[in-house]
Amino acid sequence: MKALVYHGPGQRSWEDKPEPTVQDPGDAVVRVDAVTICGTDLHILRGDVPAVEPGRILGHEAVGTVQETGPSVTTLRPGDRVLVSCISACGRCRYCREGSYGQCIGGGGWILGHRVDGVQAEYARVPFADTSTYPLPDNVTDEAALMLADILPTSYEVGVLNGRVTPGDTVVVVGAGPIGLAAIMTAKLYSPSRVVAVDLAPARLEAAKRFGADLTLDGRGDVVGAIQDLTEGLGADVAMEAVGVPETFELCTRLVRPGGRVANIGVHGKPAPLHLEDLWIRDVTITTGLVDTYSTPTLLRMLAAGQLDTTRFVTHRFGLGEMQEAYEVFTRSGESGALKVVLFRVL
Repeated sequence: MKALVYHGPGQRSWEDKPEPTVQDPGDAVVRVDAVTICGTDLHILRGDVPAVEPGRILGHEAVGTVQETGPSVTTLRPGDRVLVSCISACGRCRYCREGSYGQCIGGGGWILGHRVDGVQAEYARVPFADTSTYPLPDNVTDEAALMLADILPTSYEVGVLNGRVTPGDTVVVVGAGPIGLAAIMTAKLYSPSRVVAVDLAPARLEAAKRFGADLTLDGRGDVVGAIQDLTEGLGADVAMEAVGVPETFELCTRLVRPGGRVANIGVHGKPAPLHLEDLWIRDVTITTGLVDTYSTPTLLRMLAAGQLDTTRFVTHRFGLGEMQEAYEVFTRSGESGALKVVLFRVL
C-alpha cells in the first residue's frame, strides 16, 4: 500500500509500505476512505515532536471501512463505516475510567501517527478499536465526520469547556486557523456576548466572520487596547490560544481580565514565558490540555441532527494519491487559503 512516511525534520515521502495486520486481539484494520492533515503533522515535520521516529506513517484523523477485526473486538464488524479518533483509549486504566482518554496509560492516548503508524495511508491498524472508533450514521458524510476526528473535539474540550465559556462572556480567540475557527463555532453554542478573533492573515479573519466571530482584529495592531475598550477596561473573560507560539500565549495572558481564564489549545514546540509576577495577583486561571475526545459522541449526534456544519472547514479536496500536493497546499495556507484539506480514496 501507499503511505505518507516521516523521515526526519523536513522530510516526508509517499511510498510503499506493507499493509497493516491485526497485531493485538483488540485491533481493527481499516480501509482509509477519507483522511486529512493536521497542524500537528506540520509540527512533527518541523521537528517539534521528537517522540516521532523516522519511518513513522503520519496522520491521526480518518474515516474508513473496517476490513478485519481481532478476536476481542465486539462492537465492530467488517464493512462497518467508522470515524477513527485521534485519541486511542484502552478503556481500562485509571485515566480512561475517568474519561481522560488523552492521558491513557494502558497503551493509548495520542499514538496514531505519533508512537504507532498513523492513518495517512491506504489502510491503517487501529488499536483498541472498540473504544477508539465511532460508527457513523448513514446521513453523515465522510467529509463531515472527518472534522470530528480532532479539530472539533479539541477546540470544544480544550478551548470552550476548559475555558468555561458562559452566556454573556467576552471570548477572544487568538489564531483563526482550523482550530481557532472550531473554537469560535463551538463557543457560540454557549451564547457569549461577543467572540473576537485575532489573526495576521486577512483571509483567516474573513473566515472567522463566516464561522461566527462578532469582531476581528489584526494581530499587528493594539489588540490589548482594543479589547480593553470593548470591555470597559476589564479584558476578556476567556482568551483562547490557538496558534502554539510563545507570542500568542503571552498575548492571551495580557488580554484576559482579573479572574478570567486562558485556555491554551495550540501545540507548542518552544518555551513560552509565564509572567507570574503579573498574573498571580489577578486570579487568572490557565488551562492546557490534550483532547480526550469524550465529547465526540455528543458532537456526532449534533452533526447527524444538522446542528453543526463541519464541511465549511474544507477548502481543498484531493485524491489519496495526491498526498504530497495536499501537504504543499496545507503548508502554504497563507498563500493557498487552505483551512482543512481532505483526501479521498478514488474508487
